[in-house]
Amino acid sequence: MSAVRLDLADTALDAELDIPDEPTGIVLVVHTGDGARDRTVARGLNAAGLGTVVLDLLTGHEEELDRVTAALRSDLELLTLRLIGAIDRLTDGLEAAPHTAGLPVGLFGAGTGAAAALAAAAARPRVAAVASRGGRADLAGPSLPRVRAPVLLIVGGADTPVRDLTERAARTLDTAEIHVVDGAAHAFDEPGALEEVTTQAADWFNRHLTRAATRR
Repeated sequence: MSAVRLDLADTALDAELDIPDEPTGIVLVVHTGDGARDRTVARGLNAAGLGTVVLDLLTGHEEELDRVTAALRSDLELLTLRLIGAIDRLTDGLEAAPHTAGLPVGLFGAGTGAAAALAAAAARPRVAAVASRGGRADLAGPSLPRVRAPVLLIVGGADTPVRDLTERAARTLDTAEIHVVDGAAHAFDEPGALEEVTTQAADWFNRHLTRAATRR
């Protein structure tokens, strides 16, 4: 794993890059918090042969500790524009890993990061697959019907409010599946819950990124 900085139009974002040998594709794993669960998922994706860029959509401690952090985390337009910029950087290839250019791209997000992933996928048809963990897909609103990438929405069985919102949002997506982790609440802290999320996401990305690679 190596630390990289992505220079975007409005800021530079901290990211962690991990590319295994001969990756199936590369997944942008986005977060707006400490990212501990997302790093766990990323390690599982790496073990399944996928490259990952774990991306903090807020600029490290400067924004994390700012009094307006809550507002920034809910600023879907800001998060989406930053994620689009990161996708474009991957399209061109990263200086630290130029072979990322041309790899099929997937997006993984949680909470508002999932909404940003869906909105970014709508804006960038090159995105080949999207998956979310307890994500607020509903917040992507008008972008949902324009998402052409297949979408996996993973929700906790005990997270009733988000599960209901997810089912509603899925009906407006072109290709979507919902996977329910039995007994899991919103944080997926229950034994085995995050492992199930990782397994489902890895299978999803490997299936759809492989298909995208064969179409190139």
